[in-house]
Amino acid sequence: MDSIDITKKIAKINAASGRGNANPHHAHADSYQRHGRTTAIDDHSDLQVLKRIKRYLLPKYFVISQDLLKEMVAGYDIGDPVADALAADGIRFTKPLQQFILSDSNGGDSNSSDRNGSSFDATLLSNPAFNTLTEQFSSHPAWFDPKLAQIGAVAYRRYPLMLIWLLRNVALMAGYSIPALSLPLIQTGALMHDALPRLMRTYAYILAVSEHPQLNSSSYNNRQPIEQVLAIGSEGWRQSIKVRQIHTTVRQNLLKGKGNAAKGVIPDADQHHNVDGSWNTDYWGIPINQTDMIATHLQFSLLIMRGLRLLGARISSEEAEGILHLWNLASYWMGVDLQRLPKDEAACWEWLYTYLSIQQLDFKMGQPLAKALHDLPRQLMGEDNRRGRFVEMVNASVTRTLVGDDIGDGLDLPKSKIRFGVLSSVPILFALDTARQHNQSVAEKLEAFRAKRQDNMNWWLKKNDDYYK
Repeated sequence: MDSIDITKKIAKINAASGRGNANPHHAHADSYQRHGRTTAIDDHSDLQVLKRIKRYLLPKYFVISQDLLKEMVAGYDIGDPVADALAADGIRFTKPLQQFILSDSNGGDSNSSDRNGSSFDATLLSNPAFNTLTEQFSSHPAWFDPKLAQIGAVAYRRYPLMLIWLLRNVALMAGYSIPALSLPLIQTGALMHDALPRLMRTYAYILAVSEHPQLNSSSYNNRQPIEQVLAIGSEGWRQSIKVRQIHTTVRQNLLKGKGNAAKGVIPDADQHHNVDGSWNTDYWGIPINQTDMIATHLQFSLLIMRGLRLLGARISSEEAEGILHLWNLASYWMGVDLQRLPKDEAACWEWLYTYLSIQQLDFKMGQPLAKALHDLPRQLMGEDNRRGRFVEMVNASVTRTLVGDDIGDGLDLPKSKIRFGVLSSVPILFALDTARQHNQSVAEKLEAFRAKRQDNMNWWLKKNDDYYK
């Protein structure tokens, strides 16, 4: 079976899952609105985040590209063909893939047992999809520049408090307003019933992706410092394989109608699933598809980078390029088609503006996720804890200030009279960054403070994640 056969095989599985839908949008197969999830490009042009992107981040005479629209909509119907083909054969690839690549790189025997006592299944070597994954994860692609990626990783990890702020209050909260991104999370119960573990594991992933040799936190757990950003065998590499497997499993389960955590949480509307309970591909496309994965890629790279700048961080153009480059490799490992990724920061904003312009918005669907995330501080500190209430107000203020009041209102986040107080960080962070760039002693003190702050913020990971214990 070659790569074309793999793609055809999984396409048949996806097509079978979507049969039985009489969706009127398919009467216009060539239209970018052939999926129910897609709106006209001007349906919510008054959304604050779109106005800001268009005014400050796009060329003056920017118009949405029809070619990009077509590519975006086509991506709704493509999952992760290679990983999906393995799932169709009932193969879970995380452990055997890591075991085979690492034993081979160490000159070991691929037929030997791993540290958990499980032996490698040699029949996998005759599976074309497994061999494709092996090739992808065994070495870095020729386009990857580790020096540029490290420049990006250093900038990304420079502000620990800002990073968690922006992850939870911008990247995640903004995504909850888009049903196509939030529905898989609701259907699986993710970030709704186990909000803290899921938030911290997402945080652990972005930390793993951005781990770099200059970090002095590598002494924990007797770990050797990594030699290179996203090195083969690093925690970022391991987690990319693991998360890709999780996404593949979730995708297949949703297609088969196994995710039912949304019952009683959101209205039982026809567009959420087919009559037999399976995922409605005519309306949503494939769950965790290529286009939505790129949107997630930009949540973790572009939006966090923009948030850092808005909060006062001095991120140079080279550091911005490095952050995007870093996440390009992470997303490539996660199964995103590299040819679909926007090539530079300007193209990223054009892509994101186009994506947001055509997404159906349903704030009620995202409200359970937003509430679970918003309520975390008081759950941890106590319902009557003033500090917990204050942290919740600060978090909501970050969302409203950086994403927009319309999304904040839609997700039912509270308003604060002192909401713009979050912007007090701007002159402080700008001044510290300026001093860091011009004074080595200040830079060393700030790095020591950063490391201590990062260690404090890893409290949950140090209790629950073997890598940080």
